[in-house]
Amino acid sequence: MRRTTDKNAFDPKTLYQLGYGLYVLTARDGEKDNGCIINTAMQVASDPLLVAVGVNKQNYTCGLVQKTGLLNVNSLTVDTPFEVFRHFGYQSGRTVDKFVGKPPARSSNGLPILTEHTGGFLSLSVRQEIDAGSHVLFLCAPTEGCLHPGTETVTYAYYQRHIKPKPASTPKQKGFVCSVCGHVYEGDTLPADYICPVCKHGAADFVPM
Repeated sequence: MRRTTDKNAFDPKTLYQLGYGLYVLTARDGEKDNGCIINTAMQVASDPLLVAVGVNKQNYTCGLVQKTGLLNVNSLTVDTPFEVFRHFGYQSGRTVDKFVGKPPARSSNGLPILTEHTGGFLSLSVRQEIDAGSHVLFLCAPTEGCLHPGTETVTYAYYQRHIKPKPASTPKQKGFVCSVCGHVYEGDTLPADYICPVCKHGAADFVPM
């Protein structure tokens, strides 16, 4: 069936049909380990073998990767508790040591790897860095990888439906809610340049309440 649309119209919700996994990206600079939640990691070429990883520029981990050129991608599984997402995604490594009191396991490149709630990891070496506006896209060559058979990688849709806590029932208010982390901006109009203070995503990821 032929469909027609207004060429000037764009509904941000159309992006929801794209599939996303959820991962903990880890990096290290000197004695400083860090990790953050990302949803963009994919193989984009086979010859040479390249993996693309997208990271928000405001994430502390992004700067570590830019400085060192090394990163690990740990794939999270469907049994991952919300606390893992909160720990790595709802606080900044600039002010919190996310590995304090629990020395992590490490891959051959010296970076942290997760040993629980993970389907495996990829160690990557950056070959090219692309400025993508709010994010940096790193094109990387794999240097090491480990797969945990029998695990199921969590998708963003599964996280939203089954892992992320449902908000408590409150009187209806005017505002916009971040479709990534659930942060609420109260007000009649959302500024076009608004950045979520929790997950650092932009206004395009907010929907009216």
